[in-house]
Amino acid sequence: MTLPPAAARRQLKHRRQFDVQVFVRDDGLWEVDATLVDTKTRDAQLAGERRAAGMPIHDMLIRLVVDTSLNVVDAGARTRWMPYAGHCDDHGQAYRSLIGLNLARGFRKGLQERVGGVLGCTHITELAQVLPTAVIQAFAGEVIDTRGDGGVKPFQLDRCHALRSDGEVVRLHYPRWHRPAGAFHDTPRSPE
Repeated sequence: MTLPPAAARRQLKHRRQFDVQVFVRDDGLWEVDATLVDTKTRDAQLAGERRAAGMPIHDMLIRLVVDTSLNVVDAGARTRWMPYAGHCDDHGQAYRSLIGLNLARGFRKGLQERVGGVLGCTHITELAQVLPTAVIQAFAGEVIDTRGDGGVKPFQLDRCHALRSDGEVVRLHYPRWHRPAGAFHDTPRSPE
């Protein structure tokens, strides 16, 4: 694996954390809570206030409610910590416009069209871009057949280099779906 070596001496200045949690509800729908938190290792002078080291510069939450077909049936966002109080959190109901999008079909494009740029919050919109694959991971083996036992090619095949239909992983773990090198196979893009 190629990874640039970390310097022997370096100092952390900024941390951005994404946290995505996916919950199944009693009504069969799923909730996706995603947060973005930015902190600094030094005090930061913000508009009108000084924020102590370790206190959030940004703390934002987006919540989607999705069905098992990956359709967004409800959505909203909240900004809890921000540099411009009364402004950063004034995106109102912008993220409700995500209702009707599908996480596996055109979500990222629809996200940009509906809340990109000045239509929403840059940070919340950036955070929302990771939701399709996070929800698919949550659905894997529960909602989505990842073994191919139902006679349908497993969703994840041909979506990354390790799971190529003509590759070793598929030959060993999904022999039914293995194809010889050079044989025609679908190469769909990653879920949007």
